[in-house]
Amino acid sequence: MRTNVSDAMRGALGNLLTRRISHPVSESDIRRWALAVYWPEKPPRVFVDAAHAPEEFNPFAWAVAASESTGKATSDANAADRTEQLAGVPGPGLQFQLNGGMESEYGTPIRPGDVITSENRLESYSEREGRLGLMLFTVTADTWTNQDGAVVKRTRSTLIRY
Repeated sequence: MRTNVSDAMRGALGNLLTRRISHPVSESDIRRWALAVYWPEKPPRVFVDAAHAPEEFNPFAWAVAASESTGKATSDANAADRTEQLAGVPGPGLQFQLNGGMESEYGTPIRPGDVITSENRLESYSEREGRLGLMLFTVTADTWTNQDGAVVKRTRSTLIRY
């Protein structure tokens, strides 16, 4: 049976691809994010008071305190084999790719003073025949935790390659 998934790729499932650590979240960060997200309406008072951040708040939007990747990826962020490069294995060598969607689950709200750690892992591969040939579906899971280890957000992203 024809497949784009090598034994090395299967062996990389669960591998850490990237890890990022945010700067401490400030009250001002939360207010500015809420103002931008709710514009032109006023944001809810809870965000103006900076009790906690909106769910879609991104503590990595402007800068990160630390960042690392386990593999050696090309500098081209759009390279079709970038996921496998980050996982430290040879990729399938496919030419085209598109975003297959994402789903997010939210946990503990981000609060002022929180330091968020993001760990992005290779979760799964699946394949399906399409009009243009065999398509490879790659799912990565990005889990954000605060300094206490509580899950803040988990996002699963699907990449379709052919």
